[in-house]
Amino acid sequence: MGDERPHYYGKHGTPQKYDPTFKGPIYNRGCTDVICCVFLLLAIVGYVAVGIIAWTHGDPRKVIYPTDSRGEFCGQKGTKNENKPYLFYFNIVKCASPLVLLEFQCPTPQICVEKCPDRYLTYLNARSSRDFEYYKQFCVPGFKDNKGVAEVLRDGDCPAVLIPSKPLARRCFPAIHAHKGVLMVGNETTYEDGHGSRKNITDLVEGAKKANGVLEARQLAMRIFEDYTVSWYWIIIGLVIAMAMSLLFIILLRFLAGIMVWVMIIMVILVLGYGIFHCYMEYSRLRGEAGSDVSLVDLGFQTDFRVYLHLRQTWLAFMIILSILEVIIILLLIFLRKRILIAIALIKEASRAVGYVMCSLLYPLVTFFLLCLCIAYWASTAVFLSTSNEAVYKIFDDSSCSLTAKTCNPETFPSSNESRLCPNARCQFAFYGGESGYHRALLGLQIFNAFMFFWLANFVLALGQVTLAGAFASYYWALRKPDDLPAFPLFSAFGRALRYHTGSLAFGALILAIVQIIRVILEYLDQRLKAAENKFAKCLMTCLKCCFWCLEKFIKFLNRNAYIMIAIYGTNFCTSARNAFFLLMRNIIRVAVLDKVTDFLFLLGKLLIVGSVGILAFFFFTHRIRIVQDTAPPLNYYWVPILTVIVGSYLIAHGFFSVYGMCVDTLFLCFCEDLERNDGSQERPYFMSPELRDILLKGSAEEGKRAEAEE
Repeated sequence: MGDERPHYYGKHGTPQKYDPTFKGPIYNRGCTDVICCVFLLLAIVGYVAVGIIAWTHGDPRKVIYPTDSRGEFCGQKGTKNENKPYLFYFNIVKCASPLVLLEFQCPTPQICVEKCPDRYLTYLNARSSRDFEYYKQFCVPGFKDNKGVAEVLRDGDCPAVLIPSKPLARRCFPAIHAHKGVLMVGNETTYEDGHGSRKNITDLVEGAKKANGVLEARQLAMRIFEDYTVSWYWIIIGLVIAMAMSLLFIILLRFLAGIMVWVMIIMVILVLGYGIFHCYMEYSRLRGEAGSDVSLVDLGFQTDFRVYLHLRQTWLAFMIILSILEVIIILLLIFLRKRILIAIALIKEASRAVGYVMCSLLYPLVTFFLLCLCIAYWASTAVFLSTSNEAVYKIFDDSSCSLTAKTCNPETFPSSNESRLCPNARCQFAFYGGESGYHRALLGLQIFNAFMFFWLANFVLALGQVTLAGAFASYYWALRKPDDLPAFPLFSAFGRALRYHTGSLAFGALILAIVQIIRVILEYLDQRLKAAENKFAKCLMTCLKCCFWCLEKFIKFLNRNAYIMIAIYGTNFCTSARNAFFLLMRNIIRVAVLDKVTDFLFLLGKLLIVGSVGILAFFFFTHRIRIVQDTAPPLNYYWVPILTVIVGSYLIAHGFFSVYGMCVDTLFLCFCEDLERNDGSQERPYFMSPELRDILLKGSAEEGKRAEAEE
């Protein structure tokens, strides 16, 4: 064994030497990377200060409630508009003006109303009929009928015409529908613009769409929200089932690791096979049905995704995707069959380690709770920052007035010089903004908010990795297991991480946060450059995004192994990262054999849980099965709760399997250290179990001979 080591290790650092006093994680250690710890504390103090400033200036009501032309909220309790929850546009066609894109506000008067108009009326007709009282509720507050028709319309006191409308996102939009291929509002195909001329409804449609931004997207969002309100109870039940399945799988893995791995592999193949069979049956069932042969390209984007399930091409695409995935998994299993046996041995050892440190299975709940705190603080601070602007009023005028778009004061505007120069102008609420130093710094504060979120979230994940690594390293380096295992290894590792290595964890999290915030900025710039036709800029942006994505993945891999070395030796971050990297390079063949194969097996376990819960959710929300006389609620899109359950199930399964993944990585590095420090003799015995030693050393020797033969 000693003759093979120099050739095997190569030139990647110096192998660890035998130390009779080394018994696992070092207890006599000192604080590491203190400067980074100080920086983190100062950054947290600054983050709290930013939050206080944001909460002082911000007003989330600006997001929840629409705002009228006077800057007042519609539907807010305790105000004069409490019973007026909807925003009404006098002339929504003017929202098609380019000014909307510049000022984010339609150049037309807007008022809060109790309900949207439900009939077609013009001001001229209403004034000479009994409908005038109804019409007056859509005029500006305090309107008095003491002006002529021309003066009322010129001053913008009342809308020229009322159009049947429906509320959407608390705003009144024309109730447009198609009848025999003709666009109509109510029973009308044209409308009167208030000046005696009639226009086509198509013009109104364009104005309505631009006023709404993306009308269909908002409709989709509202329907999805409705689905969540009626299905949240069943979504929680699905997530609880996923949690129970994950916990049961982990417990069975503790006692039946080998059997469970093979059962997991077979079940994944069967689940994918059933998916292929189901897609084929749906594909065959739609044969001959009217409209089922329409292609996805011809259909285009539809907000009602159920339409796609009536196309044969959709099920054909699903069947092809699942078939490719099935073939890939089967081929990987065939070519990795020997390595899978080696990985199973390591998983068995990890199962024993988890069995002796059972409380480690509950630690993901601590990480989840801390991440929820980070997300809640970041989200609330972002909302308050985005709503901390002041109301800005600007001059709006339909005629060619030179003062248009200038700021104004609505209280003094009627008697101001601007009003005399532009008699038809109005001082109207434009948007929320400001010219102070604080308002100019809002973008920087938002970037700082996002950066601190990444830093703190990565710190929480790093704390969990160091804690689990310290607990599982204590198990590995116990010569007589479990007699030599220290009491409460998880709590001891958690205490050591916080007491001595907060700075090191902050250092690693800081490096990762910098890369992540750069990626966010690149995504922002990419969105801004999408309209540009510069192919070189697009190519450069794509290359940068790819490079930083790869860099982020590498840093995560390096950090993970560095944290394991920190948990064992108590060294600073840079030293631990270097030692971990060189240790992996000296055992690169074993890394190829074990690390990715175990990751692949754990991925299959996650897919099994997600697939099982996903199929159950699909059958339930599509009313194909019932649970205890209850059936799924009526939904706009049944894929909303199904996708939510699938994503949530994956996150839950990932949380449980992350404990096993960290255990495997820790045991693997300890195994590599054990091989360098000891030789298996009575004077220098291995700390690994005999079963693990036999299969790992045998597998590594076979891979080494194969690599030499290829050279």
